[in-house]
Amino acid sequence: MTTASEPRLGTGLRLVAAGQRVRVRVPATSANLGPGYDSLGLALALYDTVCVETTDDGALSFDLKGEGADTLPRDESHLVVRTLDAALSRLGYARSGLRVVAENVSPHGRGLGSSASATVAAVLAAASLVAPEDRPDRAWVLQLCGEIEGHPDNVAPAIYGSLALSWQDGDAFHAAVAEVAPSIVPIVAIPDFELSTELARSLLPSSVPHHAAAANSGRAALLVHALTKDPSLLLPATEDYLHQSYRSSAMEPSARLIGQLRDQGHAAVVSGAGPTVLALANGEAEADEVQSAVEHFAVSVLDPEQGAESLTRWRVLRLAVDREGARVDVHPR
Repeated sequence: MTTASEPRLGTGLRLVAAGQRVRVRVPATSANLGPGYDSLGLALALYDTVCVETTDDGALSFDLKGEGADTLPRDESHLVVRTLDAALSRLGYARSGLRVVAENVSPHGRGLGSSASATVAAVLAAASLVAPEDRPDRAWVLQLCGEIEGHPDNVAPAIYGSLALSWQDGDAFHAAVAEVAPSIVPIVAIPDFELSTELARSLLPSSVPHHAAAANSGRAALLVHALTKDPSLLLPATEDYLHQSYRSSAMEPSARLIGQLRDQGHAAVVSGAGPTVLALANGEAEADEVQSAVEHFAVSVLDPEQGAESLTRWRVLRLAVDREGARVDVHPR
């Protein structure tokens, strides 16, 4: 990345030129996929979109549509704005005015990478708004997004698409991409309750037995093979020994649905930290079976606040694997 020669502001930052417009479309993601804890992630054809236009009036205009429109802020505290500012600063720039339009399709707090999508969209937007000679590559985008999110398992597939295998060396984040077998059909069952990633992580033990770690590493290796070469092995390949059982108490309906689907021979797992359930069907016929099973699944759990049974409702989406990753359309002045 070259060093800019234009005069800089007193803060050491150059202003982004007004009139720049960029649109970023980012896929939803499902991390872990069973045994691939904090290392495997799948891009799904369910997209959030962020449109950014720079102005010279110093004002921020934020229009938010779709998921979170009634609860999320529309000022500098929004994740997209905070991340865009951080990315511009890292590149040696600052904004003056900004118009942002965000359309959220992925549900929040459900384990489909909504925060990763927002982070990736903002960093890619920032990278596209600076001078062409200062625009970084996607490895830089992965690094910054990994730093912001704390781990790369959702941001990697959001950036690159398909199946992303990510890891960390010291402070550096890396990812490799593998092509998913064309017969695989992802189906997500989204429950009507949320679960924070922080709570889900707090339920995990500080250590696991050696035999469990050994078993999990074998299944994670098998899972890469099953997803790319032999989907007939998806059921044994998605067996997890590290995290799902510890989190089941926080998402009892999801745990029951996963158990029922796996008993029927379907590769079902917790999507990310949950509570969404992801099933990886091998072909359209199995996808029909999974979708029917979920739509007919009903489970009631005791609500401790109400002292009564409550029925979980599910939103079932039959998706495709996104094979492109984040898409950026730049409209220069």
